[in-house]
Amino acid sequence: QNLLTFSNEKKQSSLTHQIQTLNFSFFRSMIQRFDRNDRRILTFPAVHPCEGISPATLLGSLITLSKGICNFKSKFFPSQRRNVREMIRQVGILLIFFEEIQDHLPSDRDSIVLCFAELHTTFQKIKFLLDDCMREGAKSWMLMKSHSVASQFQVLVRTVATALDVLPLNSLNVSREIKELVLMVVNQAQRAKMELDPEDEEAVKRVILLLNQFENKFQPDPCVIKKFLDYLDITTWAECHKEIKFLEDEINIECSENYEREVPMLSSLVGFLSYCRGILFEDFVYGNTDQSDGTSNLETLSCLNPEDFRCPISLELMTDPVTVSTGQTYDRASIQKWLNSGNLLCPKTGETLQSTELVPNSSLRNLIQQFCADNGISLVKSRKKNRDISRTILPGNPAAAEAIKFLSEILACRLYFGSDQQKTKAAYEIRLLAKSNIFNRSVLIEAATIPALLQMISTNDPSMQEHSISALLKLSKHSNGKKVIMENRGLNPILGVLKNGLKLESKQIAAAIIFYISSPREYRKLIGENPEVFPALVDLIKHGTSCGKKNAIVAIFGLLLSHRNHERALGAGTVPALVSLLASSDKVELNTDALAVLATLAERTEGSFAILEASALPVILKQLQNTTSRAGKEYCVSILLALCANSGAEVLAALVREKALMPLLYSLLTEGTSQAKKRTRSLIKILQRFCETSTSRFVSEVSQEQSIDVR
Repeated sequence: QNLLTFSNEKKQSSLTHQIQTLNFSFFRSMIQRFDRNDRRILTFPAVHPCEGISPATLLGSLITLSKGICNFKSKFFPSQRRNVREMIRQVGILLIFFEEIQDHLPSDRDSIVLCFAELHTTFQKIKFLLDDCMREGAKSWMLMKSHSVASQFQVLVRTVATALDVLPLNSLNVSREIKELVLMVVNQAQRAKMELDPEDEEAVKRVILLLNQFENKFQPDPCVIKKFLDYLDITTWAECHKEIKFLEDEINIECSENYEREVPMLSSLVGFLSYCRGILFEDFVYGNTDQSDGTSNLETLSCLNPEDFRCPISLELMTDPVTVSTGQTYDRASIQKWLNSGNLLCPKTGETLQSTELVPNSSLRNLIQQFCADNGISLVKSRKKNRDISRTILPGNPAAAEAIKFLSEILACRLYFGSDQQKTKAAYEIRLLAKSNIFNRSVLIEAATIPALLQMISTNDPSMQEHSISALLKLSKHSNGKKVIMENRGLNPILGVLKNGLKLESKQIAAAIIFYISSPREYRKLIGENPEVFPALVDLIKHGTSCGKKNAIVAIFGLLLSHRNHERALGAGTVPALVSLLASSDKVELNTDALAVLATLAERTEGSFAILEASALPVILKQLQNTTSRAGKEYCVSILLALCANSGAEVLAALVREKALMPLLYSLLTEGTSQAKKRTRSLIKILQRFCETSTSRFVSEVSQEQSIDVR
C-alpha cells in the first residue's frame, strides 16, 4: 500500500512538472514572439505569467530577463542616456537579489508569485523600451518623442517599486546587505524622477528651430544640421536612409489606421532628413542599400485597363469598390444610393439581386489606389476623399514641402554642373524621392530635372544610365512628367536605352517608361509612328529578362489602345514572339499579359490571320487548359471567339475536334466574370451551331450517295 501511494505521488509530481514545463515553454515562446523588431515602436505587448506557474520557474525567467536588460549597459543610446543608466542600475541590483534567493525560496509562495509576476511583466516592458531607445533607424523619432519616453521610464520605475512593496523581505533567507540593497531600490524607485535629459531637450529645440527655418523658406546652416546629426550618431548616408525609411513606414501605419495625429511631425522629419541625405552625405556606395530602394528594385508592369476602375453607375473612378450578388462591382456610394431608392435589380445586368449585401473588393481598391498614385490622379468625391491618394499628392507638413523644394533645386544644379559622381548620386536621390510621393515628383519636375536626366541616359557609364533612367521612370508617372519628356524630345534617348542599354535592367526600365508616356492619347499616336519602337519592344520580349519581357508586353498593350498601332505591332513580329513565349514560359502573370495582347490583336481580321499563321491555336488551347489565372482563361476565350468570327470554318473544325474544350468552357460559365460568361456562351453557341450544321450537311451528303447507289 505504501509503495502504491509513493508511486501515485511520484506520477502526480511528474505530471505537475510536465505541465509546468509546458506552461513555461509556451510562456517563453510568447515573450520571444514579441521580442522582435516587427513590434511597432513604443508599444509594449508584455505577456503576463501563466496561472499556476511555480515561483522557481518564474524566478528563472526573471533572472534571464534581468541579465538581458543589464546587457544594454555596453550599448550606445542616442537619447535618454541618464534614464537608461538609472533603469539598468536598479535592475542590476535586483538581479543580485534574484540570484541570491534562487536556491532557497521561502514558503510564503503566494506573495512571492504576486511580486515576481508583476516584476516579470514590468521587466518585459523595460526591455521593449530599451530596445526602442536604440532601434535602428528610429533615433530621430525617439528624440522627438523624448518627453513621452521619459514618462514611460517614470511609470515603469514606479511599477517596480509597487511590486516590491508586496515582497515579504523579512521572511527571506538572505543576508542583511542584500535586504538593504532591495530596500534602497524600493526607496529610490519611489522617489525617482525620470526626467528629460538636458542634452536631449537642447537637441529637440535645435530640430524644431531647423524645421521652422525650412517652413519660413530659409535654408539652415549645414554646421547646425551636422551638430544635430552627430549628436544622434547619424554619420553616414546609409544611417540617414534608414531613418527616412523608418519614418515613412510609421507614416504608412498611421494612415492605414486612420490615426494621423503624428503624421505632420513624421513628415517634417522625412523632409528634413531627405535634405540631409541628399546634400550632406557624399559617402554613398551604390548597391549597398536596402534592396527595396536599391538598384535591384525593378518595376514590373501589368495589363490593367483603367476603364475597369470606373463605377458603371457614376462613371467615376471608384474610391470604395464593392461587389453585389450578381458579381458586378460598383462604388459603394453609388450602389447604396441605387438600393436606397428601392431598386433591387443589378444596374448593369438587370438581374434581380438575391441579397443587398455589399462585399468590399479590397483587391480592386488597392489596384485603383496604385494606379492613381502612379499617374498623379486625385480621387476627390463629393461624399468622401481618399486619404491614401491625397496623402501622396500633398506634403504632410509645410517644413517638409520647403525642404524638398530646396533639395530639388540643389539636385537639379548637380545634374547640370556636377562631376560624374555627383550627377549619378543626384539621379539616385531623385529616384528615391520620386518613389515616395506625388508631391516630390511634381517639385522635381518643376526644378527642371527631366531635361538633364534625358541627357544623362546616353552616357557610357552603366551606373549613371541605370539611375538616370530609373529616376525618369518615377517622374514619367506624373502627368506633367509625361508632358516634359515628350516636349523635350525624350522618346529618342529613351528608345536608345531600350535598344542599346548598357544593362538589361536599364532596357526593361525604358520599356516601362514607354508604357507610362503612351497613356495620353496624343502621345500614344506619336510613339507608335516611330518605326523603331515596336521592333525594339519585340526584341526585348525575345531576349530580355522575365521582368523585361513583361514590361515590353505591357508597353505594347498600352500602345494598342490606338487602333492605328495594330498594323505596326503585327509588322514588327509581335505575334510570333508572343506565341513562342507562351510555348516556353511557365510564369502565369507573364503568360496572362501575353494573352491579353493577343486577345487585343485578334479583334481585327489581320490579327486573327497572324495568330493562325504563327500556329498559335494549339498553344492557346493548352493555355486555356493549364493556366491557373482566371483572367488568362478569359483572354483565351476572347482569342478563340475572335478567331472563329474572323477566320471561319477552318478554326471551328479544329476546335470541334478538341474533346476537352467544351468541359473547360462550361466550367467558365460558373467561375468567370459576367463579361467572360457572355463571351463563353457565345463561343459555345457558335461551336454547337457548327456541329449541327456539319452533321446535317453530312447526313444530306450520305443520303445523296445512297440514292445514287440505289440507282
